[in-house]
Amino acid sequence: NHFFVSVVFFKACKMQRLARLVVPAARHLKAFRMYSEEAVQRDQMEFDVCIVGAGPAGLSAAIRLKQLAEKLGKEINVCVVEKGSEPGAHILSGCCFDPIALNELIPDWKEKGAPIHQPVTKDAFLYLTKSLAVPSVLLPSMDAHGCYVISLSKVVRWMAERATEMGVEIFSGFAAAAPLYNIDGSVKGVQIGDMGISKEGHKKDSYAPGVELIAKQTIFCEGCRGSITQKLYANKQFDLYAKAQQQTYALGIKEVWIVDPAKHQPGLVLHTGGWPLTSDAFGGSFLYHDVENRVYVGFVVGLDYHNPYLSIYDEFQRFKTHPAIRPTFEGGECIAYGARTITEGGLQCLPKLSMPGALLAGDNAGTLIAARIKGVHTAMKAGSLAAEAIMEKYDKVMESKTGVDLKNYEENLKQSWLYKEMHKYRNFRPAVNNFGFYIGSCIIAFDQFIARGKLPFTMKFAHEGDHTALKPAAQCQKIDYPKYDNKITFDLLTNLIRSGTAHEEDQPCHLHIDDMKGMKTDNWEKFAGPEGRFCPAKVYEWLPNDKGEMYLQRSPANCLHCKACSIKDYGQRIDWRVPQGGGGPQYAEL
Repeated sequence: NHFFVSVVFFKACKMQRLARLVVPAARHLKAFRMYSEEAVQRDQMEFDVCIVGAGPAGLSAAIRLKQLAEKLGKEINVCVVEKGSEPGAHILSGCCFDPIALNELIPDWKEKGAPIHQPVTKDAFLYLTKSLAVPSVLLPSMDAHGCYVISLSKVVRWMAERATEMGVEIFSGFAAAAPLYNIDGSVKGVQIGDMGISKEGHKKDSYAPGVELIAKQTIFCEGCRGSITQKLYANKQFDLYAKAQQQTYALGIKEVWIVDPAKHQPGLVLHTGGWPLTSDAFGGSFLYHDVENRVYVGFVVGLDYHNPYLSIYDEFQRFKTHPAIRPTFEGGECIAYGARTITEGGLQCLPKLSMPGALLAGDNAGTLIAARIKGVHTAMKAGSLAAEAIMEKYDKVMESKTGVDLKNYEENLKQSWLYKEMHKYRNFRPAVNNFGFYIGSCIIAFDQFIARGKLPFTMKFAHEGDHTALKPAAQCQKIDYPKYDNKITFDLLTNLIRSGTAHEEDQPCHLHIDDMKGMKTDNWEKFAGPEGRFCPAKVYEWLPNDKGEMYLQRSPANCLHCKACSIKDYGQRIDWRVPQGGGGPQYAEL
């Protein structure tokens, strides 16, 4: 059995183009721990540091650990586990990139060939009505001077190459499914999800139990609404949210276009607000012009919106028909599509970032700056700070038999430019959440133009979670969206093909719902089935059965791993669990 499971694991590594990592990883294998007949026998692999998520935070942490180890003459073995088929496959961002953290981490990134080529040449903001586009003054927070237009998935793949060169072991296509604990309750690593389980929950011939990755410290960099991190938040021993408010989120949807060269404006960064959204929803658009006639266009809407009939996807499609926007895409071609949630709560929603044996970093922790519409630079900085906290306490971490609580991480973060930036823009999102779009915008303008982020108070969010913001359907107006023209606007399933998303069909549904009766009572009868509209992948659909009774059909193979369903679901009945590793979107340019 030991030999069989090891061979399966390493063959899977090879399938994900990671054969080069198998031999060095093998030295960490330990003998099986024997469980009772009911338990699963699992291999263990030991590392000094295990990082969950090969995104900007996780890879920055890995690179920084190796840099400091070399500088201090220390040994440290680091692994990164990534549920996507390769680094970057699940990465999506706008992305107007502030290079401040990368400049600190890899000062010679240009010489090392980072795929960062297009500096911002012009930035603008338009307030849209149905037919007009009114140029507006840029908020200071949205100034893009010194930034670059990039594809984050490409940059992440480049960072993964640099980390691998330094000796970091990256296991792509393996989804970390659960945290592991020491006897004292401290985190000791993660368990990889089992492979080869049928839709009915039976072990198939291809069954292989997930390996346990054991580490002195585990850094969770799962991205927004990380599935393991949600389990850590629920751990009463850690009480990570004791002094923080519940996080608030937004859903961002993005397309990549190749446009007519005559319409391409390299380096243009354009944001819009207003139409097509009404004042009870907060959001807007972005258009970023990169190299090679590429334009990244997207739409972001806060998930604290009220109307259950609102479809963020259809608002995005309608936005592209505006007379000031449509000409950019006429004669062009849409080549990619994707969606992802982001954290917007800021400082008020920042949880405790350390616990015995583990740290939180990046958008997983909530470091994105909503006022700037940027979170990559903060994720990189948080990952670097997590690495520095480990190396500061290197001897204590390595000698301890259980997980050490690295409180110096949060202390160092509070002394960094990252915390200062979060503090400066702390009132941006709650101003709109509490007072609505118009009054909130006035507060934001005063805070940024007059007070310069130094208001003598910190606003709290009025609600306790985005799922509480919906109003009953009977109190809201239905929204009629225009038909798609398949030139500028597309039906969702057509766009979904451009995401490359795919999952093994014969596996348990990773969108777990225990209380279907409650879903029907609340979600369908009270809110008219909002998950059928807020999901950007047509995973959820309310349909009549043979008796004419409505039931919720799930199509998990469509899932983009955006996590909007687990956030916006009114009764919090949807438990988003990681599917088998390697499944999901295959983003190449997003």
